[in-house]
Amino acid sequence: MIKIVIKNTESLEKILRRFKRKVEQTGILKELKKREWFVKPSLRKKLKKRNSYARNKKRIRRLEQKIII
Repeated sequence: MIKIVIKNTESLEKILRRFKRKVEQTGILKELKKREWFVKPSLRKKLKKRNSYARNKKRIRRLEQKIII
């Protein structure tokens, strides 16, 4: 749970900015979006494999460009 200590002299905008920063740092919104839909374990495994393949392909392309130049 996020706790923000509010000072008497602090403006509402400043408090909201600190709150948003805390929420972003803890990753609450990212987790919420991830849990928005249920993904079957088999589909999750397929997606993980596909993303891994794409990442590796991209990495190889970058290395090839560095070698050519």
